[in-house]
Amino acid sequence: MDLDIIKIAANNKNNKSLDNHTHTSRLKNSICGDEIQIKLIIEKNKIVDFAYQEKSCVYCQASASLLSKISINKSKDIINNLCKDAESYFEQKNFALKKKWKSLGRLFKAKNLKRKECILLPFKAYNKIIF
Repeated sequence: MDLDIIKIAANNKNNKSLDNHTHTSRLKNSICGDEIQIKLIIEKNKIVDFAYQEKSCVYCQASASLLSKISINKSKDIINNLCKDAESYFEQKNFALKKKWKSLGRLFKAKNLKRKECILLPFKAYNKIIF
């Protein structure tokens, strides 16, 4: 287990309930059973707050932590592009994440390819809200 992944997952500031949310999504990984619920407050196309609650492995927890941190105060369009890049990273050979997403580089590594469904679950739950 990568100690850096554990540190990322431990930063769970946004692992909370958000009662006044404007958007919500719940998703379960059929492969391993990880579950995540995302609640957002979106105002004027901007993500004002991002909360998640999960019953999941440390990879999903780390991914949700990073996604929540990146998303707050960003437009939906920017995060939509991030979600596309996240999926492309695991689907396309030699796909490089954009420099603005460098914080994801700690999680998005070739050695974590076997855990891609766990890592992508928060991104897929976000996409379920927006699309």
